[in-house]
Formats: sequence, structure tokens, C-alpha cells
Amino acid sequence: MLNQEQLQRYADILIWGMQTARGNTFQKGDIVLIRYDLPARPLCEILFAQLLRRGLNPIQRLNGSPGMEHAFFSLTDSSQLRFVPPGEEDLMHHLNGAISLLAPESLTHLQNVNPEHIGTSIVARKKLRDILDSRENSGEFGWTLCLLPTAELAVQAGISEQAYTRQIIQACYLDCLDPITQWREIYAKADSIKEHLNSLSIESLHLESKNCDLKITPGRQRKWVGISGHNIPSFEIFTSPDWRGTEGTYFMDQPSFRSGNLVKDLELEFAKGRVISVKAGQGEDFVKKQLELDQNSNKIGEFSLTDIRFSRIDRFMAHTLFDENFGGEHGNCHIALGASYAETYQPGAANLTADLKKELGFNDSALHWDLVNTEPKKVTARLKSGGTEVIYQNGKFF
Repeated sequence: MLNQEQLQRYADILIWGMQTARGNTFQKGDIVLIRYDLPARPLCEILFAQLLRRGLNPIQRLNGSPGMEHAFFSLTDSSQLRFVPPGEEDLMHHLNGAISLLAPESLTHLQNVNPEHIGTSIVARKKLRDILDSRENSGEFGWTLCLLPTAELAVQAGISEQAYTRQIIQACYLDCLDPITQWREIYAKADSIKEHLNSLSIESLHLESKNCDLKITPGRQRKWVGISGHNIPSFEIFTSPDWRGTEGTYFMDQPSFRSGNLVKDLELEFAKGRVISVKAGQGEDFVKKQLELDQNSNKIGEFSLTDIRFSRIDRFMAHTLFDENFGGEHGNCHIALGASYAETYQPGAANLTADLKKELGFNDSALHWDLVNTEPKKVTARLKSGGTEVIYQNGKFF
């Protein structure tokens, strides 16, 4: 596990990430929610004390155990699945920050649970996420999250817990005396890439790899964003396309754990913006249920690329937070099924109304599921001028 010094650095980075993601400076008395899994308690205690020293009001919430989650989704009726505790909405309306400490003790405990039950609960709680999205768009709220090593993660990744811990230390720059300086440098370098991408007038993007042949339409009034402090680590640069222009085939070669289920070798075919065909080496029925979560869960909400010059993640980690930021030899791209990100709206997230979302093809869904491809790839932008420009190849942006 991480030692005390590394945990302290992790806490420093998380507070930097939350502050950076919010933009507006935190004020004395602001409320910050810490959600944590039980193995993450040592880091939670450090964060709690640091937030108090800054004059903030931390609230801690221990996440349910795998046994509790299994009982909830196995034993409850529809009204219980939709239950939102009194006061929860009010808390969301007053939160200024949130930090999630992920340390899962099981990744497969829900594999025999009816996925419709999970979907019902997710949809019922979407209104809480919508409140936080609105507060974030207005600069009143910022969030971040991180992952801590557990025996379960190491087993599912196929490595020792010590090796898993080393990968977290390496990826998050916890081996540096001043890791925040490292993150600030990455933040600045990413800005130059985003500036170039946002200077291009792109009509469409063509993703090509061994098993991918996908057309993406960025859409009107979009911008590329990323490396904003939201996730620690995060090396991706992404946009939320106009879902209506998605055509072709996408292949997820990186296994994905979601809601206690494992999905492998997933192939999706898109036509007129919607998934029309699903094939998977494992978990195909679960995928189909996820695509029925709501009317927009079968559409794309995000297109993302990771540059190997930023990411020090070089192996499968059995968790999306790390796997969507995989560097390795060829970098990665991922698409997300479901919800889009308002922060990719060029005039500013606070200006993106529900009517504009619909008009511009921003997808709105209770689902947001990142699907990662690590094959060698090329991404070519077709420009509105009629020319083309390769924006990403061999794991690097141009």
C-alpha cells in the first residue's frame, strides 16, 4: 500500500485537482463532500484534516460494501430502487466540492444481478447529478476522484498488489517530491494541443485502426477540453460530438468492468448516430441492457484521445479511471456511450440550455460508459475547407 508520505502527496494533488476543476476559488465555509470506500480511509482522514485547515466544511460518506450493493440490487422492489434519501437533493444544491476515493473490494459482485435493477437506480439518481452539473457549469462546484490499490484490483489486472501500487505511484507522480509542479506542466502542455485543435475548422473525424473504422462529427460550437483536474490521473483530451453524425464500427479491446460485470472484445456498429449492432466476447447481454437504460444510452457522448508523452500508464489496470488514460506504446482512444459533457460547448457550459443541447446534438443520458481501444491508430480531420489533417498517430497528437 501507499506510505504516509505518498498519501500526503495524493491528498495535495486531489485538492489541487478539485480547485483547478472548479476554477472559482474556494471560500472559507464552502462544503466539500468526500466519498470513500473503506480501504481508502487513511487517505480520507488526511484529506479531512487538510480541508479543515483550509477553513472548509468537509462531509464524509462511506460507500456501501459489495455485500450491501448486492443485497440492494437483489432484494429491493421498484420503489426502493428509486428511493432517494430525504435531504440528498438539498445537499447537492449546497455542495461546492467533491472528492471520491475509489478502492473497490470487488469488481464482479453484481454479475448475477438483473442489470435492469441497476439501471433503474441510476436513472432515479440522475437528478442529483444534474444539480451538480448545473452548479459546476456556473463555477459553484468542482470535483475530482482517484483510485487506491486493493487486492481485488490487482487480481483482476493480473499483477501483484505491489506492482499495482507502483503503477499508481508512477501514473500520479507520487514518486516526485513536488508532484503538483509535474501536474501543472502537463496542464500547460495540454493547453497548447487543445489550442491547436480548437483552431481547426473540423467537418468530421475518421478513426482508423485494425478493428475500428469510425466517422465522428464534432458538430457546431464545440471545443476540445481535458486534463482539467477532474480525474487523478487524467491525460485525455476530448470533445463531445454531435451524436447524429456517428457512422461505422468501433472496437473496445481493453476489458471493461461496469456495475459488477465484465465486458470483453466489444464491437459496436453505428448508423445515423445510433448503435445498431452489438457483439462481445463476454458480457454481450449486459451491454444490450445498458443500451436500453434510456432513450439516449445507445448514442455517443464523448470522443477522447490520450498522448503517450503525458501518460505513464503502461498496462491494463482493471479500472476505467486508469484504463481510459492508458499510454503504453500506442496511446488510446475511447468513446463514451451516453451523456455528453457541457464543458465542450464553445460559448461556455453555463450557456448550454436544454433546447441548445437538442439542437446541437449533445447527448443527454443517465449512462456514461467509456470504451477503450489501444490499437495503433490514425485520426484524420476532414476540414470544412475541403482539406485533411492527421491530428493523431502513433499515440501522439501532431
